[in-house]
Amino acid sequence: MSSAVVMILFFVCLLIAIPISVSLGIVSVLPGVFDSSFTASASYVIRSMFGGLDSFPLLAVPMFILSGIIMARGGISKRLFDLFAYFIGKRTAGLPCAAVVTCLFYGAISGSGIATVAAVGSMTIPLLVHLGYDKKFCTALVAVAGSLGVIIPPSIPFIMYGMASGVSVSDIFIAGIIPGILIGVLLMVYAVYYCRKNGEDKEKINEEIGKLREKGLWRVFRSSFFAVLSPVIILGCIYSGVASPTEAAVISVFYSLIISLFVYRSLQWRELYTVFSEAVKTYAPILFILAASIAFSRVLTLMQVPQTISTWILDSFAGNKVLILIVVNIFLLFVGMVMDTTPAILILTPILLPIMNGVGVDSIHFGVMMVVNLAIGFVTPPIGVNLFVASSLTDIPVVQIAKRALPMIGYFLIALILITFIPQISLALL
Repeated sequence: MSSAVVMILFFVCLLIAIPISVSLGIVSVLPGVFDSSFTASASYVIRSMFGGLDSFPLLAVPMFILSGIIMARGGISKRLFDLFAYFIGKRTAGLPCAAVVTCLFYGAISGSGIATVAAVGSMTIPLLVHLGYDKKFCTALVAVAGSLGVIIPPSIPFIMYGMASGVSVSDIFIAGIIPGILIGVLLMVYAVYYCRKNGEDKEKINEEIGKLREKGLWRVFRSSFFAVLSPVIILGCIYSGVASPTEAAVISVFYSLIISLFVYRSLQWRELYTVFSEAVKTYAPILFILAASIAFSRVLTLMQVPQTISTWILDSFAGNKVLILIVVNIFLLFVGMVMDTTPAILILTPILLPIMNGVGVDSIHFGVMMVVNLAIGFVTPPIGVNLFVASSLTDIPVVQIAKRALPMIGYFLIALILITFIPQISLALL
């Protein structure tokens, strides 16, 4: 069976709504079924699935998911938002900008775009709407800013890329800091432009910020101190060499439990079962997709698909680096629209990384570029998971949120272009 037929069958399975994990499993087994001499028999595929999951770095994923859920139950996003609103709330677009910064910090806790939208959006959107901001604008802003959760370290997609490419997870975490801040700043620039164009209800905003400032800086800071400290501890443990990313993920779980149970007391002991159940329900589908993706990527390698595509692209574009980067970016943007991040990274990294290395692109730089592309897919139909989460919070149709998000996606694309053609943005801190 040719590799082209395998890929066509994979997309056919997706089109007829077969779950992606099942689709990957089917097309992984088929080459061995139709050709008994092919190495990847059914037993090989199963061994690949189990063997691929036997990974120490992979343990960081469920730990960061659990930590994010505990923090969400503990009301961390509200405390972060209050701190940032205290300082910039009275400025033009101050509260929308505070929502973006909250997404940045919450992303540094959870490592997940979906968790960031759910936790920050459920708290900030009703408040912003109450203060006179357009509901569709607020929803779209949080949906797009939630994508920062997968770019700011610690990031679950970065862990997946580290597994697929063999690069240091710690290094790619560092590489995501400046791109994440850049995208956040550009989203805030758009928020300022929007608010200057459409106006704000300054009376309501000043009243709300006045109530916050009546508490005093010390009280607001004390309330949010342990929430702000969380990403500092997580990333500090990694970059100081005290802990690996996986060990830091476990530390983040215990830290979030201690803070939520004993410091803020916003989480009750009886709620822990629900929290752990939610974490298992969130991670189990990811685990199945992950296992099937690993098996499929190994089957593609045995069929020499990465080598074939790499040779064809390098020959077709005569090694033109700029043209290849543009083509790869367009391809990744399309993939992000129709495929979940985890299988996209695990399947495409072995195919695209040799091409990027062939034209002199650093592996870590490409990892950041890849994740930023796929993060844009979080807010573009038909998959657009952030759009669906935001829609569930506000009951606004996904299409309407997507339309309002278009200018913000434009700013995201500007950041992508800068990240692609200025490698120092990603590599400056390494």
